[in-house]
Parts: sequence; C-alpha cells; structure tokens
Amino acid sequence: MRRRLVLVLPTLAGLILLVATFLHLVPGDPVEIMLGEAALPSDAAAMRTALGLDRSLPEQVVRFAGGVLRGDLGHSIAFREPVGRAIANRYPATLELAAASLVLAVLAGIPLGVLAATRRGAFLDVAARTLSLAGVCLPSLWLGPLLILVFSIHLGWLPVSGRGTAAHLVLPAVSLALGMVGLLVRLTRASVLAMLHEGHVLAARARGAPPRLVVWRHVVRNAAGPIVTVVGLQAGALLAGAVVTETMFAWPGIGRLLVQAIGARDYPLVQGCVLAIGITYVVLNLATDLALAALDPRLRDDA
Repeated sequence: MRRRLVLVLPTLAGLILLVATFLHLVPGDPVEIMLGEAALPSDAAAMRTALGLDRSLPEQVVRFAGGVLRGDLGHSIAFREPVGRAIANRYPATLELAAASLVLAVLAGIPLGVLAATRRGAFLDVAARTLSLAGVCLPSLWLGPLLILVFSIHLGWLPVSGRGTAAHLVLPAVSLALGMVGLLVRLTRASVLAMLHEGHVLAARARGAPPRLVVWRHVVRNAAGPIVTVVGLQAGALLAGAVVTETMFAWPGIGRLLVQAIGARDYPLVQGCVLAIGITYVVLNLATDLALAALDPRLRDDA
C-alpha cells in the first residue's frame, strides 16, 4: 500500500506540469486571445508580465508549482478575484451533485444487477438489461433536456435549473447518474453470474444457508472487487460529466465555472479548474485502491 501512496506524488507532479504548460499548448498567443487583436501593445505587455509569460518556460513551471504549493493559483481575469477563492466557492456544489449521482447510481445499479443475475432469463433480467443498455447509450446531452421537458415544463414537478433545495438536485443527479447505473447493472450482473457457481457458494447452499444470505454474503462480497473499481473510476468520470450537466441545469459548480472561464478566455481560471478536477480524480483513484486493498488482503503490498 505504501507503493500506491508514493506513486501519488509523481502523478500530482505530472498533473501540475501539464497544467503549467497549458497556455503553451493553445494555438496562437494566449494574451492576444484574451485581449483581442485590437489591444494596445502596452496592455498586452502588462498582461504578459502579470501572467508570467515573459519568462522562460522552466521559470513559468516553477512559479506555477510554487503557487500551487502555497495555495495561490493566480487571479481570475473575468471574475476579478483569486482563482482559489472562485473554485472554493463552486467546489461544494460539484461535490454535492457528484455525491448524489454516485449514491443514486450505486443504490440503483448494484441491486438491479444482483437481481438480474439471480433471476437470469426472467422478465426482471430482461428489463434490467434493457435499462442498462438505455443508460449506457443515452447521452446526458440529450437526456437532460428531455428530463427538463417532461418533469419541469410539462408536469411542473421539479425546477428547471439552479441550486437551493433538494428538488433542484433531482434532475441533474438523475441525468448524470443514469449512464453509471447502466454500467453498474451490466458489470454487477456479469460478476455475480461468474461467482454463483464457485465452490464456496455451492458449499454454502449445500449447508442449507438461506438464499439471500448466500447471495449477499458469499456472492456479492466476493464479486465486489471489480464493482468497487468501476465505482471509483466512474466517480472521477462524474466530474467530467458534470461539466455538461452543470451547464445544462445552470448548476453553480466547478464544471459550469470551467465553461464560463473558457467562454471568457480566462486562462488562469481554466488552469485552476482543470487542476482542481485532476487532483480530485487522483484522490478518488487512491481511495479506490485503498478500498480494494481493504476488501482483498492479497492486494496489500506493504511488504
């Protein structure tokens, strides 16, 4: 496990290096893109100095990395506030949406997958597989407006956009979670089916253990490895999906902030948002590794 913890450091260092060189990967002059072609040379020079673009690339990387270690991500041009503060104000909303979507996907996807596997070939199995196929195939870019049209405009049950009450969370969480539900149903079904005929499961049945106990203690518990892995990876992917979902539902999170920063050509804020999302993804992957090691002692490599 110490090996995994140590590997996080070069991963974070690589992420910071990539984000630090972000402006140099953009075609054209970033200052000219931000200020426009009609900007005065003096304004362009001042902007270039403020962003540190008048220095060499190694100096810029060291300066950015030092700022990250100090918690200083620069100043937002569009919002006229420190980048760290702008992200901190929006980050809780993204965590709220991602957590709600993850909980919804786990509570719906895993039980459906287990039921589909234990009732293979029955109506419930067919319905669960159909739902999972729809969840995997339907893009949130199409599903979100459909949910708004049906539940907000036609039925008037839920608000269209914004954040404030639990009702505001329902539609964006469902839109973001449905794809993960489909993936979890299919993976859980396959994992449980593969485990149903293992020797320890057959032995538990032969001892007369209750079917529900056999399924949840001997089957699901031993099939949890790949499920936990996918849940951890998809939790990070929810942050990427939140960019579209937050913009669609006007959810004031970091994904919408990133889109606004791109539209305003606010490259310091874009860098900060990408860095925050990347660090969150690395932390979630580490948490997934720790959870897998806790479930399976064979994965512990402290020795």
